[in-house]
Amino acid sequence: MNKRNIIILAVALMAASCTEKINLKLDSTYTRLVVDGHIKSDTMAYVVNLTKTADYFSNTAAPRMVNATVTLTDGTNTFPMTETVPGQSGVYQTVPKFAGVVGKNYTLNISLPEVIAGTTSYTASCQLLAVTKLDSIHVVFNSSEGKNGVWEVDIFAQDPPGRKNYYMLNLYRNNQLWSDTITKVAIFDNQLFAGRYINGAQVFRINNTHLWETLYPGDVIMVELSAITQEYYNFITQVKQIGITIPFFSGPPANVTGNVSNQGVGFFAAYSSSYARTVVK
Repeated sequence: MNKRNIIILAVALMAASCTEKINLKLDSTYTRLVVDGHIKSDTMAYVVNLTKTADYFSNTAAPRMVNATVTLTDGTNTFPMTETVPGQSGVYQTVPKFAGVVGKNYTLNISLPEVIAGTTSYTASCQLLAVTKLDSIHVVFNSSEGKNGVWEVDIFAQDPPGRKNYYMLNLYRNNQLWSDTITKVAIFDNQLFAGRYINGAQVFRINNTHLWETLYPGDVIMVELSAITQEYYNFITQVKQIGITIPFFSGPPANVTGNVSNQGVGFFAAYSSSYARTVVK
């Protein structure tokens, strides 16, 4: 056999070895409880969603955790939460006039009608921190950025001195939540301006090419600035990096660190908020 034929044979053998069929068996993971909810210092009804984790390749919605007993406590008072549609929704709600108190630590207590991950009891705790006053916001159109320009939203506020602060921001357009996915929610800490005035920090950039979500003259824009804990800040950062959505209707990945006990996943948050509005010119 000449040298040329040897080379052709070797290449053919390599190609055949590369097309070998390999079957990978992906086992189903064990079920865990998923918690998604928050409270604020604003007076309103707050909800907590309870679901179960689903298999990665499942094409159905994550199962709702119904008929649970859910309460909220601040260490002194206990507030019951009722299922909005008993036995069906898996959504548990406070009374309409509930308002969190700044400085208090709130604990969510969950008792399930069935065992998940070896237990029926779960807790999640979060301190409700004070937020600084959001003085004002500015909305400016920058025509030099992107294909059709971008809208830039800046905030002005005094960062409280003497502590590490973590912030979350949501944007509303004409009373509708614009930052309706985790990728649109803005978060930052005060590392660059600790204890100083936040003089026009850019927090949102809105692509003017996307006609369904851009801004128009006359739109009323509101920014909600919230003071959050470092644990919640880290949680949102991880969720953004992985690219999943909140609420967790499909169940979050197991490697996102939340504050739910007994191997539960998700986060129960407590925070206060400050608001500022402007009209797009």
